[in-house]
This record gives sequence, C-alpha cells and structure tokens, in this order.
Amino acid sequence: MKRVLFVCTGNRARSQMAEGLLRHLAGDRFEVHSAGTQPKGLAEQTVEVMREIGVDVSGQRSKLVDEYAGQTFDYVITVCESARQVCPVFPGGGQRIHWDVEDPLHAELRGESSLDAFRAGRDELRRRIQEFLRTEPG
Repeated sequence: MKRVLFVCTGNRARSQMAEGLLRHLAGDRFEVHSAGTQPKGLAEQTVEVMREIGVDVSGQRSKLVDEYAGQTFDYVITVCESARQVCPVFPGGGQRIHWDVEDPLHAELRGESSLDAFRAGRDELRRRIQEFLRTEPG
C-alpha cells in the first residue's frame, strides 16, 4: 500500500482536510497521514466543513512532522509555501508534490466568511485529490 503524507504549517485545516479527503475518496488504496511544521490543533471549522460532505475528520489529531522522521512515503504533498520551504526530506526517494492552497484561517483578514473560506479550501483540495487519483499510476 502506498503511503502519503500531507504537510502544512499548523496541521489545523488544509493538511487535515486533504488527509480526510484522500482516505474517503481512495478507500484503502493509500495509507494517509498529515502533519504540520508548527502544529496548532485541529480547527473546528475543518471538522464542520468536512462533515458537510460526509467526511468525518473529528478523530484526526494535529501532529508535528517530526513524528514521521525516518519513515518512508511514496508521496509527500505540501499544501502551503511555508511548509514546502521547511519540510524535511524523508528516506526512500518518494515523490514531493506542492499544492499552494490558500489558508482558510486567514479569511477574516481578507474580509471573508470563515466557513466560506474553509469550504473553498476543501473544494480546491477535493479537485486536486481527484486529479491526483486519476493520474497516480498505482
């Protein structure tokens, strides 16, 4: 089974949504994890917007990327620029992919509704994951 690690800074929203989405859309095709370079805890809005589409992420927890040190992954997917810059290299030569997804936690700074920003991030990640599943050779 192929292993995937999604990484963002806080492991509060984007990487958590990506973890839940890939697990939901791919079934047991992948072993899926997420982590943050500076984990801050799972955001309530993440749980709420994922529940709206029938994906339960409430049992997931925010983790430091260092918990995965020394492990091998087939894919390490960063979902924000700051995580891409500091994401450690994992052994085994897995593929590194970068998706720059806007941080929904910054919505209020932009004058947007928080839930709308979380939904937009979720929907963008769902599109990217669906494309990943269409093109992934496994």
